[in-house]
Order: sequence, then structure tokens, then C-alpha cells
Amino acid sequence: MTFSFRAALTAALLASVAVPASAEQVFNRIASFPVAANLPADKDKLSPSSAEIVTASEDGMTLIYTDSPLGAIGFVDITDPKAPKALGALTFKGEPTSVAAVGKKVLAAVNTGESKQKPTGMLAVVDIATKKVDLTCDLGGQPDSIAVSKDKTFAAIAIENERDEEVNDGALPQMPAGDLVIVSLKDGTADCASIKHVTLTGLAGVAPEDPEPEFVAINDNGEIALTMQENNEIVIIDGKTGQVTGHFSAGKADLEGIDNKTDGQLSFTGKASALREPDAVKWLDNNRLVVANEGDWKGGSRGFTIFDRTGKVLYESGASLERAVARLGHFPEKRARSKGIEVEGMEAATFNGQKYFFLLAERASVVAVYKDTGAEPQLMQILPSGISPEGAVAIPGRNLFATANEVDLGKDGGARSHVMLYALEEGVASYPKLVSKDVDGNVLGWGALSGLVGDAQKDGILYAVSDSVYNMQPSIFTIDTTRKPAEITGVLRITRGGQPAQKLDIEGIALDGKGGFWLASEGDSAKLTGHGLYNVDAKGEIKAEIGLPADLLAGETRFGFEGVTTVGSGDDMVLWMAMQREWKDDPKGTVKLVSYKPKSKEWGAVRYPLEKAGAGWVGLSEITAHGDYVYIIERDNLIGDAAKLKKLYRVAIADLKPAKIGTELPVVKKEEAHDFIPDLKASNGYVVDKLEGFTFDKSGKAFAVTDNDGVDDSSGETLFFPVDLKGTN
Repeated sequence: MTFSFRAALTAALLASVAVPASAEQVFNRIASFPVAANLPADKDKLSPSSAEIVTASEDGMTLIYTDSPLGAIGFVDITDPKAPKALGALTFKGEPTSVAAVGKKVLAAVNTGESKQKPTGMLAVVDIATKKVDLTCDLGGQPDSIAVSKDKTFAAIAIENERDEEVNDGALPQMPAGDLVIVSLKDGTADCASIKHVTLTGLAGVAPEDPEPEFVAINDNGEIALTMQENNEIVIIDGKTGQVTGHFSAGKADLEGIDNKTDGQLSFTGKASALREPDAVKWLDNNRLVVANEGDWKGGSRGFTIFDRTGKVLYESGASLERAVARLGHFPEKRARSKGIEVEGMEAATFNGQKYFFLLAERASVVAVYKDTGAEPQLMQILPSGISPEGAVAIPGRNLFATANEVDLGKDGGARSHVMLYALEEGVASYPKLVSKDVDGNVLGWGALSGLVGDAQKDGILYAVSDSVYNMQPSIFTIDTTRKPAEITGVLRITRGGQPAQKLDIEGIALDGKGGFWLASEGDSAKLTGHGLYNVDAKGEIKAEIGLPADLLAGETRFGFEGVTTVGSGDDMVLWMAMQREWKDDPKGTVKLVSYKPKSKEWGAVRYPLEKAGAGWVGLSEITAHGDYVYIIERDNLIGDAAKLKKLYRVAIADLKPAKIGTELPVVKKEEAHDFIPDLKASNGYVVDKLEGFTFDKSGKAFAVTDNDGVDDSSGETLFFPVDLKGTN
């Protein structure tokens, strides 16, 4: 079905034009907690840790999450939700898979099996205050999801007995079969003797002898909704008696306007029909269910479905959510062929009398916030999250919402796993910073923005390029900064001989003074991309390709041009390019600013002194001429709390006196113009490493943008923001 992102976000955007008295309430992120802060003192600080499923204590002051790599549950003090504090972790001899708070306790489902062929598990009852295990119950199999009834009299645990994807290509059946466990509760404590096993065999149309329960939810009447993901089945069980009262196939969804080809480009023209294979499920009321259709075996329809209790489809999202996500630059191209954004986790809750449900897109690293209208739901916002949100919990009594984001890339120098907190309050939606307008009736996908330049004629108009993430579709995007949020209004595809100019790694863009652009390609021989300059006309066609001179290439590494700008015009035009890092012939702690004169074809260079590197490396990622200076982004490659250097420096153009490459190069003087760290912290996420674009518009307003790596090992957030340079212009 068709979908207008801007229309869907009307309520959130109204805050930017409405008077405060009638401002719409919106969710905004207020804090991020790196779960590595809960690692025990005897653990290496880079030990893998993860936040997967999260719950909240009944008073809403403590979050408890599962940490599979650590074999623990972690605790976070959110008394001040804007400043969450580590409360430590409780480790088990096993792998916690799910948690649910009840009373002063938290119930933890723990996988204790030594193999998938011999699954075992336990239910641990943990005192939240003391963080000690009160008792454990044998569950008779490997648990997945756990939920507590509204009246706190019982808990339901899905015993998945997860299939082994290495056995017979993961095909079902794989015994032993899973089932459902119901256990009675009193004062938050489980009565192990009361455990009932609900048999689920013979129900599903797919592998009926091998049910693989995934997720449970309980309504106000004590009825349990259970998804069997690989079986593509949803089952309704009476929680008091343990009787199966209904079940139905989740069926298929027909999708139109999707990108289902992993081919280095974004094209939302594909079609597919896929089994839904739902993961998370929530009751919207006692008759309606909403399921997240992640898929895990043969299906995954990239969205969500609302059913009534008999299995009648009341609403199918189709491709609408995935297309909305693409407009924010969050579409994971590397997952296009397999399940796309992968809607997996979910939460539902009533805030201030309004029912909301929240869909977590694991591969896009966002949370979609919907209002439940009783009919077609209304998409209100798409929130940024950490890498791969897995679980979420709403705390309506405090107007709070939290996500658990499972991926930890600390060992590789990347972002850590985080718990992120959001508040519902009057104001302006702080994300997204940049969206795309539909072009020719279809979604304009984008991401991995790596360079900026301002239009010479129009205030507020910028151009951005994307890098090698989309190497089969190099593009120049037009950005209208006068819109709120800023809007990508068009795209110019870079072509060679009328065909897409493949295998480019465009990292910089400048105007050529003739209606076209100069582009700088970083180059990487391992990816068959060359270092060089490209001059394209107003239609995007490459008119000149300029390779680097032999004297320069003699010191080559893969860290080449990261920006290009022009000084002067006509026959006097000089291109200046910033090298990202030292090449083999550079004295340590310096990089080259390389010059090229298109008229005479002369090359030259100066040396730029880098700040001292700390734990990572320091390099350049943009160069922009404005007034009497060239402005240069200098940054480290560190993330989060480790990030120290994300700054803008400037060098006087009068001091740019290039020498012949291969001779003694002069060293320029620089002065600091701006520290970007406060800007990067303003979104209340973790500080990202790749601040890669900076420019001025015609009126002299400055803007910066981050590279989201095409949502590959990244949260996918693109931060686009104005830069205040008062006192330095």
C-alpha cells in the first residue's frame, strides 16, 4: 500500500510550527547507557557484552536486561533517566534469554543446555534489590520469551528448543519439540511445583511435529498469545487452564516497492510474497494481536500485521514501514535480499490514555512508534536506536521508553551495546535530521553521505555525495536545508558513457563553476577503485577522469582523498584535496593537502600537521574553502566515550603555497574553528566516529553531516546539523 512519510510524521512535525500550548507530545531520546559499564571488575573492558531483552521494575526506577555473551542479567539505575547508572550484573551458569519483572523480583529464563540436541533450561527468581537468586525451577527445555499475567498470578515461558541451522540446512523438524510452560506466581515468586507443560504439536501446517515457540504475550483476560516463528503459526492458550483455545496460520504477505536485491544500489521497485513467520507478539486489546514479521527460516515480510483472535487480518503494513525507514537513510542494503529491515521486537503500552505500539527493526536500528487507532494504525515517529534493537520496555507511569540493543563491536573498535532511554514530552521531534522526498513516485533511498558543498545560486541548498557503500550507484543528492527536517529533494546519478559509473568511492564534492561538479574518489585497490578526480557535468556524466601523478602514487596507501574544494575560478581555479591519513612518504603526524590546477594540469602539495593520536588514528575527512580560509575536519576514528577529537580547523588560503610533489613540502599553520563533540552528543546517543561532510551555503551558513556507513555495523543514524562558527568567520 502507498505511504507518505511526511504525512505520517505530521504530528511530530507540528511541534515545529505549533504554539507550545498545543504542542504534540513526541518521544525523544534522553540518554544512552553502554552495557559494558556493567562488566565485572575482573573482566577485560572490551569483553563482549550485550543488551537483548529488557524489563523494568514495578516502580520504574530500575532496568534489567539479559546479557547473553556475559551469561548474566544487568541492572541499570534510572532514577534520573537522563543519567542512567550502572548497578552491576548477576551471572549464571547458562545464557539468560528473557526477563520479566514482577513485584520486587525479576524472573529470568536461562538456557542451560550444552547443545541444541539436548536442550535444558531454568527459571530463576531474582531479588532486584539484593541481586541474589531466591530459587530456580527446571523448565525441561531451552526457554525463549517470558511474560507475566496482568494480575501477577502466573508467568508463561516459550520453550523453543531452538533448531540448529547447521543441521540439514536448518530444515524442520529437529527434535525435541518445544512447548509452553505456565508457572503460578505469588508475591513475585514462582511455585515450581505448579509448572504445567502445554503441548503444541499437531497444530501448525508447517512441521506440526516440531513446534518452535518464540514469543509470548498475555492479555487482560489471562489469555496467552504465542508465536511459533518457524512454523508460521499463532496459538491462543487459556493461561489458567493451559488449554489451547485457538490457533491459526500467520499466512503470507504480498510486498510491492521493496529493494530485495543486494547489489550495491538502492532501488525500491521489487515485489515478493513471503511467509510472515512472526517473532514478537503483543495484544492491543483482548481481541486484537499485532505481530512483528521478522522471519527466520523461509519467510519474513519486513513489516507487521494486526490480526483478530480468530486470525482475520485487520491490517497489513506491507512494505510501508520499510519504505519509511529508507526515507531516513536507514535501509540496510547488505540485507536487501534477506528480510530487509527485519522487524523483530515489539512493545505496546498506553501513555496518557493513548495506546501505542513500538516496532523494533533489527537491521535498520530504528524503532517505529505507532498510535493504535482501532483501525489503520498511525505512524508517529521513527526513533534512532543503538545497533540492532532486540527488546524494549515501556514505563508509562514515568512517560519513559527504553530499548536494548544487542550488537557489541568493541573488540573491533566499533560501538558498544547500549540501553537507550526516551521520554514522551511536549516539544519537537529531534530525529530524523534528514529525510528524502519521493522522486518520480518512488522512494529515494540514500545513506553513507561523505561530502558536502553549497549551491552557488540558492541559499539553503546543498549537494551531498555517497561513498563506496553504494558502488553500483554513485550519486549526488540535493538537500534543502530550509525544510524541517532537512530534505533530500533530488538525486543526480553519476554516469560514464550513459551507464552508472561503477566502482567509485566518492568522498568529496565541489562546484566546477560551469554547472557541474568536481568529485574526489578515495580509492582502494582491494576494491578495484582508483584514487582520482572526476569532473561531471550538470547531468552527472563524467567528462574528465584525472588519475594521480606517479610521484604522488609512489607513497600510496588506501587512505586517499577525503574531500575536495576549489579556490579561485576560471583559468585560475585550483582544486585542493585533503588526504585522510599519512602516506608512506609523509613524516609521522602530518598529511598532505594536495593541489591540482585543471588549466595547467599542475600538481602540488603542502603538509598539514595532525593532532596527536590517542588509542586510534587521527586523520582528515573534509576540506571546504570559504572566504579567506579552507576549513578542514580533523577527527579520530573512535566512538562513544572513547572519542576525543572531532574538530574543525582552518588554514589561511594565503598560506597555501604548494611545492612540487617529491620535494620538501611546506608545513601550514592551522587554528581551531569548532569542536563538534557537543554537537555529536546533542542527540543523546553515542558519539559516532565518521563526521565526514562540512560546507557553507550561499548565505554563509555552515552545515555538517555524518556518514552512517550504509547501516553496516552502525546504528545507521545520520546527524545533519547547522554549525555555529561565530567569532571564526
